[in-house]
Amino acid sequence: MLFALVYQKSYPLQSFQGELFGMAQSRANEWVHRLLPILKQALDDIGVTPERDPKKFKEKEENQPDASDSIIDGTERRRQRPKKAEKQVLHYSGKKKIHSDKNVIIATAKRKRISFLSQTYPGKTHDKKVADTEEILYPEQIALHKDTGFQGYEPKVQKLYQPKKSRAAKN
Repeated sequence: MLFALVYQKSYPLQSFQGELFGMAQSRANEWVHRLLPILKQALDDIGVTPERDPKKFKEKEENQPDASDSIIDGTERRRQRPKKAEKQVLHYSGKKKIHSDKNVIIATAKRKRISFLSQTYPGKTHDKKVADTEEILYPEQIALHKDTGFQGYEPKVQKLYQPKKSRAAKN
């Protein structure tokens, strides 16, 4: 279990993972491919994996007591720089100045439970564009907090919260 969790959390090179656990890279690769499906199934069985289907999100969250106050945000994960120029342009995030992949997540405000994880998009894709493309269906009782990356994103929810720029920031 520790082997799989270390791999998921820090995503080290398999040669390094092998060194940590006293095995060759080929053996580490074998264990990664054996253990990750078992870990995923165990997390599914106890119901702690986020919903990946935007059409099922509403149904899954309607009866969750902590879902009434949720946060939507985009996340970027660094990736190796693609070799092809057109892929480099697609994955280059000017905001972070890195090549990345992007997902949108929805988390509950109180328990910090990740309740939705979008499909993966190239880093250049804007947060709002990902949310629009996913067409997420929300429970009606949800209050959704969003940042300025979702300007203009107006899903049908009970209440939307978006911070305003302060006057002090302009000076």
